[in-house]
Amino acid sequence: MPRVAFCDLPSLAAMIPPGASVALPSENSGVAMAATRELVRRAVRHLRVVCVPVGGLQVDIMIGAGLVDTVETSAITLGEHGTAPRFAAALREKQIRVVDATCPAIHAALQAGQKGIPFIPLRGLIGTDVLANRPDWKVIDNPFQPDDPIVVLPALRPDVALFHAPLADREGNVFIGRWRELLTLAHAARQTLITVEEITERDLMAEVDLSPGVIPALYVTSIALARHGAWPLRFGDHYPLDQDAVESYAAAARTEAGFRSWVGGWLSPQPTQALA
Repeated sequence: MPRVAFCDLPSLAAMIPPGASVALPSENSGVAMAATRELVRRAVRHLRVVCVPVGGLQVDIMIGAGLVDTVETSAITLGEHGTAPRFAAALREKQIRVVDATCPAIHAALQAGQKGIPFIPLRGLIGTDVLANRPDWKVIDNPFQPDDPIVVLPALRPDVALFHAPLADREGNVFIGRWRELLTLAHAARQTLITVEEITERDLMAEVDLSPGVIPALYVTSIALARHGAWPLRFGDHYPLDQDAVESYAAAARTEAGFRSWVGGWLSPQPTQALA
């Protein structure tokens, strides 16, 4: 089995080529913000982002920086901080293509990719505007029950899954804890790139309490150490959301000039990362 590559953040970001489809988790699951900074710094263009299942600050920054051509999502929002401003601006100016989905549809399509099957059925979509605008979703007859139409979704096999996790060991096993959707992402994606808070000398697969929440190294392409790598977002019980930082972004990004100024500070050699 090939060994997992350990690298620095710029090298990890360099593994994502222009035009790649990139699956990104929600802000509840471990967002690789430090790696996102490197993507913006490298100006990796024409990305096709899949939000699993929703996007927030990370995706808004990527859109504002001109990295994204297409985004498949059920929502992009800054939550209590309001509308995702660069996403809204890009929609108005028709700078990106948005592929509407639902949360269950994105998870189901990734499960099909995880299982290596070409499509998966899903209830609850017939009669919706989402289905009406997804020509790649098909309605078929249930082969086991007459007069029972059902929607089938093509499998999602992203080129890259990118996320942040608490811990990795030297063999490349990565502890994700209760965030099981990250395991689905790692199984479905062709490459899995992970930033972690810590690298341990222990064997995570040998620890009874931890191993059920571990992604085996078989499904991991590369790992980079990034302490506070989800900042300014909350990361589980490790650190809280930096409310001031997100409010600052939300205010600045209302205009193109404000966003450019904010990004310039974020990309500086010593970004204003209070938790670092």
